[in-house]
Amino acid sequence: MSEVKIFRVKGVLVKPNQKTPFVKELRSTTSKAALERIYADFGSQHKVKRCHVKIGSIEEIKPEDVINPVVRQMSGV
Repeated sequence: MSEVKIFRVKGVLVKPNQKTPFVKELRSTTSKAALERIYADFGSQHKVKRCHVKIGSIEEIKPEDVINPVVRQMSGV
């Protein structure tokens, strides 16, 4: 089985009148799966199309470096 890793995704949501930066941490097996999860979440919660989500960086982080308390608890730290 694949090992679950923690990824930090940074980027910008581009709407007609504004640009909103975001940082999200999530658990996933690959960076590609994490990117798909970001697109799905923003599409369902904010009604933003994929072309309006600009990804700046995707990095794998250690469980000790996690800021989000939900992800931290799920990782067992």
